[in-house]
This record gives sequence, structure tokens and C-alpha cells, in this order.
Amino acid sequence: MDSKSGTGTSDQGEPGKRKVGMGKVGKRKGSARSETGREPAYTVGLDIGGTKILGALLDPEGEVVGTVRRTTVHGADGLVAGAAAAVRDVIASGGVELVHLAGVGLGIPGIVDHRSGTVKHAVNLGVHDDELALAELLSDELGGVPVVVENDLNVAAVGAAHVLERSGGERDHEDLAFLALGTGLASGLVLDGQLRRGVSGAAGEIGHIPVDPLGPECSCGQRGCLERVASGKALEAAWPSRHGKPSPVELFEAARAGDQAAIVVKDRFAEATASAVRLLVLTTDVRHVVLGGGVAQLGAELLDAVQDALREQAKVSPFLGSLKLAERVQLAPTHVPVAAVGAAVLGRRN
Repeated sequence: MDSKSGTGTSDQGEPGKRKVGMGKVGKRKGSARSETGREPAYTVGLDIGGTKILGALLDPEGEVVGTVRRTTVHGADGLVAGAAAAVRDVIASGGVELVHLAGVGLGIPGIVDHRSGTVKHAVNLGVHDDELALAELLSDELGGVPVVVENDLNVAAVGAAHVLERSGGERDHEDLAFLALGTGLASGLVLDGQLRRGVSGAAGEIGHIPVDPLGPECSCGQRGCLERVASGKALEAAWPSRHGKPSPVELFEAARAGDQAAIVVKDRFAEATASAVRLLVLTTDVRHVVLGGGVAQLGAELLDAVQDALREQAKVSPFLGSLKLAERVQLAPTHVPVAAVGAAVLGRRN
């Protein structure tokens, strides 16, 4: 089961690995094929969060041809109905009929069993202890269209790989970590074109690696976890919002204005995020680390701060310097809903 939260597929192959095929998706007409072999075949992906549902429609060539945004309705019945409405809205925006869908993918927080298509403990969505058979229920609402359910960070990683590869034309984007700087800290991994979940779905849970044994207690029960210094919640604790703007925005504005206390907090956060990047590269040696999540909305200013911190850290170690860590970091694409795109890619079931 997948435990990551922002943060069930029918796997073919060993558990924890599924060839997602970003480099192959949609490169030829009709490469996304429905269960009955009908063409043209489109796929829809939904990124379901606590307040909104973002949807994306991919055409048979892997291009985004429609997007939608809806308010999330909490509770099992509302979740299924809202997802079904989002699917219908996004295909309508692209002039596509339901019969032309090869599949639907969902990215959702909580404990996801990608094999059975169930989710539980998605507390921000009103889903608690009981398993919700989300894939089956949504498929029924959509007249039998195949539905796969995946952890939200995993679909974000797949979506980032898909979008970056198509925009840059390089297959090496199939090897990346999506580092989500949200309320918590975690990552999704696409390694050599394969989505890596891990045996228990915990691959990429670097936020719960202790970095300071004397540090503050973490919600996971350990002390001094990386999440306590490199996450949106950590920033809010270190620099509470004072003027109604998001804490990261106010912090960076104050640092830009020369506030020395803000500069210290900003630099500390950049160093902690750089440590998360270093950890991902040293454990997986991915070509790219993509910064996403709420804090990443800061954009280039955040990227510059993290890259500067990586360069400083590399000065004391020729080994780190040889890894060119700063060059591996980039921001998640913002022109499309990346997680929804990743869900649509996984919905292709190729």
C-alpha cells in the first residue's frame, strides 16, 4: 500500500514497479488503446486534493487537450460523484465522448492500494478507516471505463517526467524525483522510466528521515525529521504569516527587503531543502530533482536559493562537487496540472 500523502493500478510485473512508458506514450496515433480496441483513445487524469480537483485530458499522442478545476466534495459519495463530474467536464472541454476514453487515472492522498483501487485514511477528503473502493465505484459511474488509483505524489512524479520529456525532447527526464514541498515533505520517484513505489509504498518518504536526534518531535513519532525543517509547515513555524499572505511569500519578501532575521530563516530553509535534494541524489542518483508543492510556487527565487545552498555545500567536498547537484534541480512545470497529467498517463494502462 502507498502511504505517502501530499501529497489501484492493475500492475503487470513485480509489485512496486510499473513501466510507465513516458517515452512511448502517445508518440504514434492510437497508442492509447481502449479495452475494446476502439480508437481514437483518450485518457483523463484527476488530481484530487482537499479543496479542489484538477483534471487533464490527454489525446492519443500524449498532448494535454483539456483541463478542468472543480471544488472537492468530501465523503465517499461526494468524492465519487465529484470525480465523475470532473471527468465529464474535462472530456467535454476537449470535445471528446466518454466512449473514446481508454481509461481514467486518479491521484489521491491517503493510504492507496493501487492493486485493488481502494483508498482509506484520506482524512482531508472525508475518507477515514473504511476502505473506499474508489476505482470500482467511479468506473461504474462512467459506464465501465477502466479506472486506476495512485498516490498523489507518484502521479506528480509521472506527470513531471511526461511533461518535461515532451517539452525538452530528452528521454533522460524519465529519471527523476519529484520533491513536494507542501505541508509535509516527501517525494515521488520515476527511475529509468519506472514508477518506484517500494515494497510497502514508502519509497520517497524522505521527510521522515531523522537529521537531528535532539530535534523536535515529529508527527511520525521520531525526533528531528527532515520534514520539521524543510516543509511548508516548518516555514510557517519559523516565520508565521503577519500580513495575510502565505508564510513563504512573506518570508521571501522580507528577506528581499533586507530583514536580517528573514534572511537567516530563508537561508536555513534553503539549506534544509538542499539537504533533501542531496539525500535523493545520493540514494537514487536521479538525473533530475523537480521541486513542486505549495512552497515551490515561489518560483525562481526559491530555485536560486536552493541551488546556491547546494553549491555552498559542495565546496567542502570534491565528491559532492563532482555530482553537479545544483544543475540537477529544477521547478515543476506550471503551465499544466502536472499531477493530473501523471494520473492520465497511468490511466493509459500500457
